[in-house]
Amino acid sequence: MLLLFLLLLLAAASPTPSVLADVPPSNKVVFILAGQSNMAGRGGVVANRWDGRVPADCAPSPAVLRLTPDLRWEQAREPLHQGIDAANHAVGVGPGMPFANALLRSGRAGAPVLGLVPCAVGGTRMADWARGTDLYAQMLRRARVAVETGGRIGALLWYQGESDTLRWSDANEYGRRMGMLVRDIRADLGIPHLLVIQVGLASGLGQYTQVVREAQKGIKLRNVRFVDAMGLPLQDGHLHLSTQAQVQLGHMLAQSYLNYYGHAHPQAPKPWWLQIMLLCCFVFL
Repeated sequence: MLLLFLLLLLAAASPTPSVLADVPPSNKVVFILAGQSNMAGRGGVVANRWDGRVPADCAPSPAVLRLTPDLRWEQAREPLHQGIDAANHAVGVGPGMPFANALLRSGRAGAPVLGLVPCAVGGTRMADWARGTDLYAQMLRRARVAVETGGRIGALLWYQGESDTLRWSDANEYGRRMGMLVRDIRADLGIPHLLVIQVGLASGLGQYTQVVREAQKGIKLRNVRFVDAMGLPLQDGHLHLSTQAQVQLGHMLAQSYLNYYGHAHPQAPKPWWLQIMLLCCFVFL
């Protein structure tokens, strides 16, 4: 009888799963998705037309929201960057949806609802994202709006640099510009230790791809993680990740985030009363 009572108390003390569709956007972790075409998503895009195929890892969920171009929250679905990327760019599958779904499956997302803030624009150079540019201002504005109703920003996911492989001057300045971007966005958002997960280039438009990759790997700022896309399959043979590669990249980004979260926020110890209850259960069993 005592054992049954203790088990009932333990069950009552355990958190019950939320009904995700009813959780307001205030209870969310927000992720900023920025960079150029491979972040915006070209998976399944051939001849500037998306094939419409959505892998199971990219399926919509009531627990995954998207901030629309007009700054409203809606259920996220592919193509995530529709209306965000340039109008003449066809968008397809990117890493955002598989990233979010992988976090939810892990059970360690940090909140019952995830908010994705797509900001990437194809064909952009790092210089186009510097503080004072339209792209930077738009990214900053969208990030701020995303947490106006509550929640927190979990990370900036950054995949960019293919356009910086064309000219030596851009490739040579990549590391400095990336460092400034990280410092500026942290300062302007008031999050000095904001996690930034940058993707190492899998491809490039010019001859300086390796120079940019070395600059990416050389960023030594705190809480800047590196996820390498090199070796993932390219659907057009030279630039854009395939649909399956984007799914794999989303999983890699999720694992990087979870590794950071587990290290930075170790599981809190159980309260004393719960420890006593568990001990009693163990003894009486």
